[in-house]
Amino acid sequence: MGNHGVMSDNHDPIRLLAIRDTPLSLDEVYEAVGDDAAGGTTVFVGTVRDHDGGKSVSALEYSCHPTAEQELRRVAEKVAADFPVRALAAVHRVGRLEITDKAVIVAVSCAHRGEAFAAARRLIDDLKHEVPIWKHQVFSDGAEEWVGAGNC
Repeated sequence: MGNHGVMSDNHDPIRLLAIRDTPLSLDEVYEAVGDDAAGGTTVFVGTVRDHDGGKSVSALEYSCHPTAEQELRRVAEKVAADFPVRALAAVHRVGRLEITDKAVIVAVSCAHRGEAFAAARRLIDDLKHEVPIWKHQVFSDGAEEWVGAGNC
Protein backbone atom coordinates (compact mmCIF):
# COMPACT_ATOMS: atom_id res chain seq x y z
CA MET A 1 0.00 0.00 0.00
CA GLY A 2 2.95 2.33 0.15
CA ASN A 3 4.34 4.68 2.72
CA HIS A 4 1.37 7.01 3.06
CA GLY A 5 2.05 7.82 6.71
CA VAL A 6 5.03 10.07 6.00
CA MET A 7 3.73 13.50 5.05
CA SER A 8 5.87 16.10 3.28
CA ASP A 9 5.06 18.68 5.97
CA ASN A 10 6.63 16.52 8.73
CA HIS A 11 3.11 15.75 9.91
CA ASP A 12 3.14 13.01 12.57
CA PRO A 13 -0.17 11.16 12.30
CA ILE A 14 0.27 9.37 15.64
CA ARG A 15 -1.44 11.74 18.04
CA LEU A 16 -2.22 9.66 21.15
CA LEU A 17 -1.09 6.23 22.30
CA ALA A 18 -1.55 5.07 25.87
CA ILE A 19 -2.16 2.18 28.21
CA ARG A 20 -3.88 3.48 31.34
CA ASP A 21 -5.34 2.31 34.61
CA THR A 22 -7.92 5.11 34.61
CA PRO A 23 -11.23 5.41 32.71
CA LEU A 24 -10.90 6.13 29.00
CA SER A 25 -12.35 9.26 27.43
CA LEU A 26 -14.03 9.01 24.04
CA ASP A 27 -13.90 12.81 23.73
CA GLU A 28 -10.13 12.87 24.34
CA VAL A 29 -9.47 10.24 21.67
CA TYR A 30 -11.81 11.86 19.14
CA GLU A 31 -10.30 15.30 19.69
CA ALA A 32 -6.78 13.87 19.32
CA VAL A 33 -7.48 12.82 15.72
CA GLY A 34 -9.01 16.09 14.61
CA ASP A 35 -7.42 17.25 11.35
CA ASP A 36 -8.53 19.92 8.88
CA ALA A 37 -7.58 17.70 5.91
CA ALA A 38 -9.61 14.72 7.13
CA GLY A 39 -12.95 14.05 5.50
CA GLY A 40 -13.70 10.99 7.63
CA THR A 41 -13.00 9.72 11.12
CA THR A 42 -13.69 6.19 12.30
CA VAL A 43 -13.85 5.44 16.03
CA PHE A 44 -14.09 2.00 17.63
CA VAL A 45 -14.91 1.57 21.31
CA GLY A 46 -14.50 -1.86 22.89
CA THR A 47 -16.58 -2.28 26.04
CA VAL A 48 -16.86 -4.95 28.71
CA ARG A 49 -19.89 -7.10 27.93
CA ASP A 50 -21.88 -9.18 30.40
CA HIS A 51 -21.29 -12.56 28.73
CA ASP A 52 -18.69 -14.66 26.95
CA GLY A 53 -19.04 -18.14 25.54
CA GLY A 54 -22.51 -18.54 27.03
CA LYS A 55 -21.31 -17.66 30.54
CA SER A 56 -22.28 -14.60 32.56
CA VAL A 57 -19.33 -12.22 33.12
CA SER A 58 -19.16 -10.01 36.21
CA ALA A 59 -15.88 -8.16 35.49
CA LEU A 60 -12.61 -8.19 33.55
CA GLU A 61 -9.12 -7.52 34.80
CA TYR A 62 -6.61 -6.43 32.15
CA SER A 63 -2.85 -6.58 32.60
CA CYS A 64 0.01 -5.95 30.22
CA HIS A 65 3.66 -6.72 29.63
CA PRO A 66 6.13 -3.86 30.25
CA THR A 67 6.72 -3.66 26.47
CA ALA A 68 3.03 -3.13 25.66
CA GLU A 69 3.29 0.61 24.94
CA GLN A 70 6.33 0.01 22.73
CA GLU A 71 4.41 -2.66 20.80
CA LEU A 72 1.39 -0.37 20.54
CA ARG A 73 3.61 2.28 18.95
CA ARG A 74 5.01 -0.28 16.49
CA VAL A 75 1.47 -1.30 15.48
CA ALA A 76 0.42 2.35 15.08
CA GLU A 77 3.48 3.18 12.98
CA LYS A 78 2.74 0.25 10.66
CA VAL A 79 -0.89 1.34 10.19
CA ALA A 80 0.23 4.93 9.54
CA ALA A 81 2.72 3.67 6.95
CA ASP A 82 0.24 1.36 5.19
CA PHE A 83 -2.72 3.76 4.95
CA PRO A 84 -3.08 7.47 4.07
CA VAL A 85 -3.71 8.38 7.71
CA ARG A 86 -4.00 12.03 8.72
CA ALA A 87 -4.25 11.18 12.43
CA LEU A 88 -4.64 8.14 14.66
CA ALA A 89 -5.02 7.39 18.35
CA ALA A 90 -5.30 4.25 20.46
CA VAL A 91 -5.77 3.84 24.21
CA HIS A 92 -6.27 0.63 26.20
CA ARG A 93 -7.21 0.31 29.82
CA VAL A 94 -5.66 -2.03 32.37
CA GLY A 95 -6.86 -2.97 35.83
CA ARG A 96 -10.33 -4.05 36.91
CA LEU A 97 -13.18 -3.06 34.59
CA GLU A 98 -16.87 -3.45 35.23
CA ILE A 99 -19.63 -4.27 32.73
CA THR A 100 -20.02 -1.45 30.13
CA ASP A 101 -16.63 0.12 30.97
CA LYS A 102 -14.56 1.16 27.95
CA ALA A 103 -11.61 -1.22 27.54
CA VAL A 104 -10.12 0.15 24.32
CA ILE A 105 -10.68 3.08 21.98
CA VAL A 106 -9.09 3.56 18.57
CA ALA A 107 -9.71 6.40 16.15
CA VAL A 108 -8.38 7.14 12.69
CA SER A 109 -8.88 10.20 10.48
CA CYS A 110 -8.23 10.10 6.74
CA ALA A 111 -9.21 12.16 3.71
CA HIS A 112 -11.93 9.62 2.86
CA ARG A 113 -14.21 7.34 4.90
CA GLY A 114 -13.16 4.08 3.22
CA GLU A 115 -9.55 4.64 4.18
CA ALA A 116 -10.55 5.60 7.72
CA PHE A 117 -12.62 2.43 8.16
CA ALA A 118 -9.89 0.19 6.74
CA ALA A 119 -7.13 1.77 8.82
CA ALA A 120 -9.18 1.65 12.03
CA ARG A 121 -10.00 -2.01 11.40
CA ARG A 122 -6.31 -2.83 10.96
CA LEU A 123 -5.38 -0.80 14.04
CA ILE A 124 -7.80 -2.58 16.39
CA ASP A 125 -7.12 -6.02 14.89
CA ASP A 126 -3.34 -5.66 15.12
CA LEU A 127 -3.58 -4.16 18.62
CA LYS A 128 -5.54 -7.18 19.81
CA HIS A 129 -3.24 -9.70 18.12
CA GLU A 130 0.19 -8.13 18.68
CA VAL A 131 0.18 -5.96 21.79
CA PRO A 132 0.84 -8.04 24.94
CA ILE A 133 -2.31 -7.27 26.91
CA TRP A 134 -4.16 -10.07 28.70
CA LYS A 135 -7.59 -10.23 30.23
CA HIS A 136 -8.68 -12.17 33.26
CA GLN A 137 -12.40 -12.88 33.00
CA VAL A 138 -14.36 -13.18 36.22
CA PHE A 139 -17.62 -15.05 35.73
CA SER A 140 -20.76 -14.66 37.81
CA ASP A 141 -20.56 -18.30 38.93
CA GLY A 142 -17.12 -17.70 40.49
CA ALA A 143 -15.15 -19.29 37.66
CA GLU A 144 -12.22 -17.39 36.17
CA GLU A 145 -10.35 -17.54 32.86
CA TRP A 146 -7.20 -15.90 31.48
CA VAL A 147 -7.21 -14.93 27.83
CA GLY A 148 -3.89 -14.10 26.15
CA ALA A 149 -3.01 -11.52 23.54
CA GLY A 150 -4.55 -12.49 20.24
CA ASN A 151 -7.51 -14.16 21.93
CA CYS A 152 -9.11 -11.13 23.57
